[in-house]
Amino acid sequence: MPTLHRLPNCKIAIYADDHNPPHFHIEGKGWRVLVAIDGLRVLAGNPSKAGAAMDWAASNTALLRTEWQRLNRPRG
Repeated sequence: MPTLHRLPNCKIAIYADDHNPPHFHIEGKGWRVLVAIDGLRVLAGNPSKAGAAMDWAASNTALLRTEWQRLNRPRG
């Protein structure tokens, strides 16, 4: 799972071969928030933990989409 960005209290990552909808993980010590790339909607976890990571994601949605597509290619 590539880490796309590190912040002082967490990291932002995307898992390969993960489930839909396209999303990313914000992970800190003892907590995780899953966020949909489109609309930055929190899918699971406590959104209050995600502050600065959500700001970063809002400015980097194109990178998040590109990495999701690279790591989660359709199988056929």
